[in-house]
Amino acid sequence: MAKIVVLGAGLGGVLAAYEIRKAVRRKDDVVVINEYDFYQFVPSNPWVLVGWRDREDIVVDLAGPMKKRGIELVVGKAAKVQPEQKSVQLGDGTAIPYDYLVIATGPELAFDEIEGLGPKGHTQSVCHIDHATQANLAFEEFCKDPGPVIVGAVQGASCYGPAYETLMIIETELRKRKIRDRVPMTYVTSEPYIGHLGLDGVGDTKSLLESEMRERHIKWITNARVLKAEAGTMTVEELNEDGTIKEVHALPMKFSMMLPAFRGVGAVQGVEGLSNPRGFILVDKHQRNPKYPEIFGIGVCIAIPPMGKTPVPVGVPKTGFMIESMVTATAENLAQIVRGEAPTHEATWNAICLADFGDKGVAFVAQPQIPPRNVNWSGSGGWVHTAKVGFEKYFLGKVRSGKSETFYENALLGLIKTHKIKAN
Repeated sequence: MAKIVVLGAGLGGVLAAYEIRKAVRRKDDVVVINEYDFYQFVPSNPWVLVGWRDREDIVVDLAGPMKKRGIELVVGKAAKVQPEQKSVQLGDGTAIPYDYLVIATGPELAFDEIEGLGPKGHTQSVCHIDHATQANLAFEEFCKDPGPVIVGAVQGASCYGPAYETLMIIETELRKRKIRDRVPMTYVTSEPYIGHLGLDGVGDTKSLLESEMRERHIKWITNARVLKAEAGTMTVEELNEDGTIKEVHALPMKFSMMLPAFRGVGAVQGVEGLSNPRGFILVDKHQRNPKYPEIFGIGVCIAIPPMGKTPVPVGVPKTGFMIESMVTATAENLAQIVRGEAPTHEATWNAICLADFGDKGVAFVAQPQIPPRNVNWSGSGGWVHTAKVGFEKYFLGKVRSGKSETFYENALLGLIKTHKIKAN
């Protein structure tokens, strides 16, 4: 009998628990450790910010579904992963032993790296449901006396889709409230160009997103390094291609949502051989840590090198489809290992993204996610908004039921069929 512990119950952790439970032997134990007793559908947080969703709409209690699938749920914050002892120490001093550990913690949000950044400072966030609900309260107050809005992603960020979504969704909501004419909007990003997305673009995302922003009268600053956020002002350095300073902007703002840089959570930081200097988990092609092969890493918490040199640091996103492929590879590899076999499965790292703009949106397919690609497609239209709403309902329904499915793969196949995208 093997005890398999999954650390984290976000997108990767929940799917991993379900798929591992299904793949391994009945006599093996599967345990999930999570700081909260709920799952949150983070892609819906931009809708929460503008009041289109409530907390209850996108949060799922995990106790019932986990119990139904024969998975033990331990609610508590991990203080330290102890590979030598093969245990996870919790904040209350409890140690949870494991034979195999799957780290799916997601990131720690590095708001502290920039003065005044984050919900405790002068900008909002959509990275957590608590942040999004706070941002909604701030947004409602803002709408009573509107002014300049800044949305974007700071240096070192590795997630750009939600920034574009939040920008466009806010713009759509302001038009609905008939106060758009009173709100200058600026998109500030570390990306070298609009639509880069940390992926050097996908299909024609550069033109699609630039066109959308021009149509909506949104200005932008790329190659941007945020220096600080203060009450009413954000100070930003705009860099040239050679990294020299082109211009320093003191941008007025009355409301702002900026995505921070990510780093590994405290429980894995500084563990030699397990994580890199930034705290991200080191993994091989089978999602295993080279030094501690009984430990696997999946999702946003793993280390992936950047696409290439850019004037301002730009990270690589770990999209839902990519995470799902890591989950499946990990579950199948664990099934082989507990049966005494060598692991053979590798993640495909393809990408499908639906970026909702509130009334329409942009979708893209990248196979693989990191270029060069076999499929490099993007498209836009009102159907993207409809698809995102449908996907939210579908995904949350599956989490509530405790069922394991290749959610993103099914969505990708639907896109390919509907839009006749050539797949490899």
